[in-house]
Amino acid sequence: MSKNIGKVLNDRYVLNEIIGVGGMAVVYKAYDKIIDRQVAVKVLKEEFTQNSMFRKRFLNESRVISMLSHVNIVDVYDVNFEGEFQYIVMEYVDGITLKQYIDKQGALSWSEAIFFTGQILNALKHAHERGIVHRDIKPHNIMLLEDGTIKVADFGIARVSKFDTVTMTDKAIGSVHYISPEQASGGKTDEKSDLYSLGVMLYEMLTGQLPFEGDTPVTVALMQVQAKPKKLTEINPSIPMGLEQITLKAMSKDPDNRYQSAVEMNADLDEFRKNPEILFNYDFSVEDSATKVIDIVKKEEAPEEKKKNIWDNLLPILLGIVTSLVLFGIGVGLLFFINSKPDGVLAADVEVPDFVGQTYESVINDEKYKTNFTFIQGATEWSDTYAEGIIIKSDPKSGEMVKPGREITLIVSKGMKTAELPDVRNLDQAQASTLLRNKGFLVTIKYEYSTTVKQGAVIRTDPQGPTDVAYESIITIYVSSGEQIEKVAVPKVLNLPEVEAIEAITEADLAYEIKYENSSNVAKGYVISQNPSANKYVEKGTKITLTVSLGKEEEDVSSDITELEVESIALNGGYKTVYKVGDDIDLTGMQITVTYADKSKETIDVKKSMISGFNTQEATLSGMSIDVTVTYKNAQTKFEITVEE
Repeated sequence: MSKNIGKVLNDRYVLNEIIGVGGMAVVYKAYDKIIDRQVAVKVLKEEFTQNSMFRKRFLNESRVISMLSHVNIVDVYDVNFEGEFQYIVMEYVDGITLKQYIDKQGALSWSEAIFFTGQILNALKHAHERGIVHRDIKPHNIMLLEDGTIKVADFGIARVSKFDTVTMTDKAIGSVHYISPEQASGGKTDEKSDLYSLGVMLYEMLTGQLPFEGDTPVTVALMQVQAKPKKLTEINPSIPMGLEQITLKAMSKDPDNRYQSAVEMNADLDEFRKNPEILFNYDFSVEDSATKVIDIVKKEEAPEEKKKNIWDNLLPILLGIVTSLVLFGIGVGLLFFINSKPDGVLAADVEVPDFVGQTYESVINDEKYKTNFTFIQGATEWSDTYAEGIIIKSDPKSGEMVKPGREITLIVSKGMKTAELPDVRNLDQAQASTLLRNKGFLVTIKYEYSTTVKQGAVIRTDPQGPTDVAYESIITIYVSSGEQIEKVAVPKVLNLPEVEAIEAITEADLAYEIKYENSSNVAKGYVISQNPSANKYVEKGTKITLTVSLGKEEEDVSSDITELEVESIALNGGYKTVYKVGDDIDLTGMQITVTYADKSKETIDVKKSMISGFNTQEATLSGMSIDVTVTYKNAQTKFEITVEE
């Protein structure tokens, strides 16, 4: 199945990860390249592609869903039954099944239960109005989104005809806890069958348990036909009586006594929402279940072949009933015979010993037990506590008083149920989680930094696969958060001298750049501002920009300068040079004399100037008129200068 990851179907659907595995199909999360959206692609398993029955069932599902369009039903976008892959493209639902939610939450609040039920009824109303009966309504087939929206899925055994039949071999076994009595007995199915299944779901949501449990599917099917469910209020007294009445009416054995439509059931739910104290005038007297089973056969007016089919469908149930009665009769007679003394006085009761922890063989061969008990081996069960072959419980239980000769059923351990834990290292988190959950494991996620595993991929698991571990074990997946980037706090350097600020920045493993500007508030050489600001956490090596004060801005004195006299300059061939205001020449590094309007002079060192249009290769400078810009007292001043001998 995983070999299909990455494949592109019809040059359109990219299979990205497995999100579900069923009996006949695998569901992938996929990307639709044309529409640019996530979709779910249900692909028929390779081993069934040549099986006409499975192909027909798969085709039926696509045909049924394509007839439906409702907010509470999973949409179908595309189908393909040609070539290597046969698939249905459906709406991608990012959520969990309602069964998973119930298992996690236990009994739901009644307000939440009827909120979900109302949405399912809306979906069923839409389907039933189009003549479609789902026939497999159960929480496993109901998707729940984060916002509480319900999506009904899996129309694999749905029928467009309202009066098709379904046998115990057609899907019902897998859904036996939710099927209607008429489905269990091979009778007619219509929309009321879906409402019965929904009633069972509502019962489970409100109580946290199923109405009928048994050792085998056939036992549960018989209970669906015959047994009366325990009242919901006996399990949870806080459930309102009116809601209990709605649930039990939906679960009536006789379809005629149920709600006749989704609209009718929703109407009662609406009344209950308005008044949770409401009581409905419904009679839930015990039905004669055995008679009802026979009535199904008597009421069937059909050709001989149809009668034969019904008897074929009923045969497992009837055989189960007859066998139970025969065994019960034999057991009673045998028990009476064994427990009777010659004088007709019954033997005294004996206490059932504690067999748990002993081997089955040692118990049945122990002479001290043979006097008072007979043993049969019941179903074997998986056990995390007891090794294979060890008794894990008995029926009756230890400590109970029974008649001598009582038959004791011993349940023996099959050992710990295991499953293969695969090696999922370097798989994406979602892909690894889905793979492990599909194998029966419970998954928890933890994150770690890694320099070798890309972000979002699995570093390792605990325990680490491949190995066999206990089924439903908790597997911890460690997912990479990528390479850890060390961050440091930016030091506060405001109002520090430039040298000290640089030292603090460097010690913090940060880089820096300096900008200068005048400031009337901060003394020259001190930091005016910093970016990023102090105490922010940044990556090591981040560049911090410091703005350092040049002090107050000096007054422009260029208007007082009339001429510049250079005492020494290599370019003038040794001639004395006088530069008049307006000339342009590079005077960087030279010493010049400034003559002011009042004839006073000042000798200064030129730290910076800019040359413009001066050719250093001229044979003589005499008579040249040049523009020069001199940075003097922190201000740029432009002069026009004439070179003289």
